[in-house]
Amino acid sequence: MTPAPSGRQFDIGHGEQHATVVEVGGGVRAYRVGDRDVLHPYDVDAMCDGAHGAPLIPWPNRLADGRYEFDGTQHQVALTEPAKANAIHGFLMWRPWQGAEHTADRVVMATRLHPLMGYPFTLDVRVAYTLDDHGLTVATTATNIGDAPCPYASGQHPYLSPGTGLIDACTLQFAAGFRVDTDDTRQLPTGDVEVAGTPYDFGAPRQLGDLAMDYAFGDLPRDEDGRAWLSLTGVDGCTARVWVDDTYPYLEVYTADTLAPQRRRAGLGVEPMTAPPNAFRSGTDLLRLEPGESVTNTWGATLT
Repeated sequence: MTPAPSGRQFDIGHGEQHATVVEVGGGVRAYRVGDRDVLHPYDVDAMCDGAHGAPLIPWPNRLADGRYEFDGTQHQVALTEPAKANAIHGFLMWRPWQGAEHTADRVVMATRLHPLMGYPFTLDVRVAYTLDDHGLTVATTATNIGDAPCPYASGQHPYLSPGTGLIDACTLQFAAGFRVDTDDTRQLPTGDVEVAGTPYDFGAPRQLGDLAMDYAFGDLPRDEDGRAWLSLTGVDGCTARVWVDDTYPYLEVYTADTLAPQRRRAGLGVEPMTAPPNAFRSGTDLLRLEPGESVTNTWGATLT
């Protein structure tokens, strides 16, 4: 039997909730409540496309020219978006992860990022996926197990499901103070732009329509638990929601216009990010992990 392109499948469940986490990339392939998808899935016999559900480590989004400086040393990594001369989404999307723990309602995926050209540092990474009465919770912990400080940022790339049809007919709601504008050719940051009163202002719920987005949003209002929320309500009346804790100052919102035709605008990319695009170059919100230091970032999804 030919193995799935995403490797071993780790299924977890809690009541009517079911999720599948995969070996290749350590991401979440599917999450549903009953027959209603919360996160837009990809098929078990398909390769992951558009970074569907994958952890983005040790940086999310784009790094211009794959080049950065850290502690006075210049580093060059491979260009994984060669048409735009960028490196994108770190190193771990296509690597095998191990199921370090697996119970009925929880799986912990683990991997070690060994030193490589352009990133001569060592990280242990664990991503815990847990289902409970409140939905899916995803906690990512990275530990610098090397003997020198390292630059670090992280993200993840789930897509909220519209239920049926395309996201165009859905109602979108999320609040943000600014959008990180980007250039048209390489999608690299050009500056922060206020959101209020622009086509990207979804502080009040409204239909998404044909608006195209692939931008990071910041200055996210928080609830009493320090969480920021984004909600996507389908024509079935169900609302798929993503929340991020206060270690994620950014949400990238991506309408999936650049995916293959059959996947285009079929899910809404909602990417928790600890730093904006090109942070390895700009230093904006980039973490400096000292030897032995760990950091944990948590987000989740639910259906109402």
